[in-house]
Order: sequence, then C-alpha cells, then structure tokens
Amino acid sequence: MFEQLALIGCGLMGGSFALALKRAGLVKRVVGYSKSPSTTERARQLGVIDVEAPSALLAVSGADIVLVAVPVAATEATLKSIKHMVTPGMLIMDVGSTKADVTDAARRALKEQVGSFVPAHPIAGKELAGIEHADADLYRGCKVILTPTERTLTVQLKQAQAVWSRLDCDVVQMSPESHDAAFAAVSHLPHLLAFALMNAIQGQTQGAQFLSLAGPGFRDFTRIAASDSKVWRDILLANRHELLAQSQLFQAQLQAFEALMLSGDAKAIEALIGQASTARVQWQLTQAAKPC
Repeated sequence: MFEQLALIGCGLMGGSFALALKRAGLVKRVVGYSKSPSTTERARQLGVIDVEAPSALLAVSGADIVLVAVPVAATEATLKSIKHMVTPGMLIMDVGSTKADVTDAARRALKEQVGSFVPAHPIAGKELAGIEHADADLYRGCKVILTPTERTLTVQLKQAQAVWSRLDCDVVQMSPESHDAAFAAVSHLPHLLAFALMNAIQGQTQGAQFLSLAGPGFRDFTRIAASDSKVWRDILLANRHELLAQSQLFQAQLQAFEALMLSGDAKAIEALIGQASTARVQWQLTQAAKPC
C-alpha cells in the first residue's frame, strides 16, 4: 500500500506500528528519526526501521505515510519541522492520547496542508516504554479512534481507516472533543487515581508494610501507576479541563460513600455498591471476547 513510512519517534508505539506494517506487507521501507540518535540506531539494529534519518524533515522526504509518535506536547513543533516536506497525497497520523490539543496544534503547524493529517489514538500500550518493547502484535484486536476535523481530506481519512483495519484494529470515528471527554473518564482519571493512591500509601509510616499485604485486585488497579511519568504529565495537562470535570464527579460519589459510612446506613451503602456492580457487569457483557 505504501512505499515509505516516515517514523518520527522510535519508541514503543511508533516501533510497534512500523513492525505491524512490515509484517502485513503494507510498506516497503521505513525511515526513522528520534530525538536521541542512539534510539534511532537501536531501532535500525532491531529491524524496526530500515534507514536512520538525521532529522524529522529528512525522514519525511520521499514518504507517503508519516507516523508522529512523540509526546503530545511535542506534536506542534514536530509538525512544524516537517511542514515543507508534506505533499498533497501524504497521509500523516499521530498516536497521541489527547486529541483536541493535537488537532489545534496541527492546524497551527500545517496550516493549508492540515487536510493530510488524520488524528489517531490506538487504545494499546504497555507499562514498559522504549523501542526494545516494540511488538508487531501490540495493536491487534484493539480499538483505534480517528478524530478527523472539517478540513481532513476524504482520501486520507479512508487511507487511515484502511491501514488500521488491515492491522486487525476496530476503527471508531468521533470528534476530538468527544474523544477527550470519554478518555478523561475511562483512562486519564483512573491513572490519576492510581498515582494518587500509590503516593498516599507510600507517604505513610507503615506504607511499605501495607503494600506488602496487597492482593491481586490492588496490583491489577495500581499497575498503571508505573506508567511513564513524562508521557502522563503531558496527558494530564493537555486534557486537564475534561479531567478536572471527571474528578469532580468522582469526588461527589466518594463523598456520598463517606457520608453514608459516617451515618452507618448499611442499606444505602449496599445499594450504592450494587449500583456500581450492576453497571460493571453490564459493561463487561458488551465488551469483545478479546479485550485490549
């Protein structure tokens, strides 16, 4: 399908995309660039990319598909750096976890060429970052959210849909604003809670002892607290307005439980727990057999 992929950001997400494209026979050559030359070199040694580029601009030269796999805060600067190599037929995508800020950055950076950009968010990842953990199967069976704008070209949008579908992804389309509201609730807030919970326990005199007694439920929830701190710093700041709104809703529910515990109203507490349990079971029944 494509002659050359320009991979800007040779980490877990970008590297996995390159490997998946290669395995599916969707690209002939991958040219990669990372801010750290040693990372780019390592990507070539691992066979993730075929050619190392000394800059993002040169990586894009001759490419017909570009994946920007950098922290969301670096999106605008990255797109500005490649603008002069963008051609009308080129497909440009990102893999950022927030979309309203990314689309605004693309409008500012690419200007009249923004139609080539299709914002994308694959719902996949690992706690371990880095090119060494790149995996051709990372995206298999996962949802990929595309958030085109009014200026996104139809040809590029169809290409993006086709690429992710060929990688065995479930492609969903929504607005950038709807995306950010949804993921503030189901991704960004849970991460924030996990970070806060680990800090709260660790900050206690007996914190280490408490943690030594934790069971699998605690481990399953707090594993996301081990996520990359710089990546999540950028995500929390980029989506802070939606996230703060979700945090307030959560705090209201927490306060409801606290008030009932203070009053000793066992039936009301049981009802609230039952409400949550029913919602969880109903949601689980709607999920695919192979969750991502």
